[in-house]
Amino acid sequence: MYYNNFTLSTFKIRKILKAIFLFLFFPLFFLSCKNLDFFEKTVPLPQQKWGYDYHPTFTIAITDTVARYSIYIVIRHTDAYKYNNLWIRSDIKFPGDSLRTQNIDISLATDAKGWAGKGIDDIFEYRKNVTPGPIALKRSGTYTFTLSQIMRENPIEHILNIGVRVEKVKF
Repeated sequence: MYYNNFTLSTFKIRKILKAIFLFLFFPLFFLSCKNLDFFEKTVPLPQQKWGYDYHPTFTIAITDTVARYSIYIVIRHTDAYKYNNLWIRSDIKFPGDSLRTQNIDISLATDAKGWAGKGIDDIFEYRKNVTPGPIALKRSGTYTFTLSQIMRENPIEHILNIGVRVEKVKF
């Protein structure tokens, strides 16, 4: 009989501790996830081919003009992609209609080390930082990123997704 009372009280204590843990853990979890310091969006390419006529566009609203940002281009491709690099034209439209165009050579592989990105099975993802360092986006408003492939071959095959990541730099 003493054993049953001991088990019952231990069960009640565990239940109370579990309730306290859940009561404290979940609000902290949701509060900590409230302010994400990055924007990332990728789009799938039709039939895993990227032609000259397809220009994925991404928009992001920037409100913090004091912070510094890093801008990345995100590429997801298969092992069947036959080049070591990918040339992309990046157009950034700033609030107030100013435009910045940049041609970017993204090295996806080397002969010595193979694919540069992280891979699972035959799919690889690579994020290329296209800013020379953390930059300030000095105007509050909507920024529009447009990506175009500028390789000699049209269309380029075995590119699954293309995207943009804008990440707030923490000092």
